[in-house]
Amino acid sequence: MNSVLKRAFVATAILGLAISTTTSATAATKLPANITKAGAINIGIDATYSPNEFKDKNGKVIGWEVDLFNAVAKKLGVKANYVIAGFDTILAGVKAGKYDVGVSSFTDTKERQASVDFVNYFSAGTQWAVKTGVKLDPNNACGKIVSAMTGSTQADDISAKSEACTKAGKKAITLLTYDSGEQATSAVILGRADATAADSPVLAYAVKQTKGKLALAGKIFGEAPYGIAVAKKSTLAPAIQEAFAAIKKDGTYDSILKKWGVEAGAVSKFTINGATA
Repeated sequence: MNSVLKRAFVATAILGLAISTTTSATAATKLPANITKAGAINIGIDATYSPNEFKDKNGKVIGWEVDLFNAVAKKLGVKANYVIAGFDTILAGVKAGKYDVGVSSFTDTKERQASVDFVNYFSAGTQWAVKTGVKLDPNNACGKIVSAMTGSTQADDISAKSEACTKAGKKAITLLTYDSGEQATSAVILGRADATAADSPVLAYAVKQTKGKLALAGKIFGEAPYGIAVAKKSTLAPAIQEAFAAIKKDGTYDSILKKWGVEAGAVSKFTINGATA
């Protein structure tokens, strides 16, 4: 198209649903000039977190977050260019300008906001899983071995729980960190860890894929917003925020979440830095 302000209507199939993807002119006007000129937005993503973002059998990046951001990109009138990266490198990459945005189930936290801004679009909590038949309380796991993804909020939470154990005179929790969620889950199946912790929609999906080998343990806790990471003070944040509002209004947002079975985390309002706002 000649300009991101040009309005276009196309019919596309997102997960088998016909969705309106009319470009939002008002959202597009807020795009940084370099993205407008390029006609594309570069996205750092760790595609190892099913069903949020992962690769299909052909190596294509898919998932409900991918579908959501594809819809956002269409509202902005730009192409979504996904760049595979390690989860714990993406925020630094956004801060340094290597990526325009980071899309990898990032929990919006005060600490992370020191480096980037977040556009919030989903609510998720933490949940644990164990081998089927094993009894383990996430709030009473002193002396246990627990796996999590490197750089995740779950790794931080396990470390905090371990510190509480030692302060109480009990054995520490041994934290095993892995580069992917799949590796963290496999650690329990293989007997290397007593439990694993991850974001609630991700772990529920992972447990289902094990066909009875794993079971969820305890209740979901620590609900917090997911955020699309962008550079501090960038006009890209309000542009993406408005694009999310547009896909909510036309039904795309809710249709995608429902199709993937994660509609419980849907939000009605899209905020910026919601963890501290």
